[in-house]
Amino acid sequence: MQTSLPHLIRLTAVFAVIGLAVAGCGRKGDLDPPSAMATKEGDVSKPTKQPGAVDKPFLLDPLL
Repeated sequence: MQTSLPHLIRLTAVFAVIGLAVAGCGRKGDLDPPSAMATKEGDVSKPTKQPGAVDKPFLLDPLL
């Protein structure tokens, strides 16, 4: 099987775009506290929000 250079370049570009799209998924936010610290005091606390931070809904939130 012989592939031409433009076909190989196009295939590489498609995989690069797919990789960037997958790497960009998710939401930016604070890290969750370690579970050992939360269970040490006996209660599991919810992560706190930054002051002034507004939680804007995202299109893919129901999937997460």
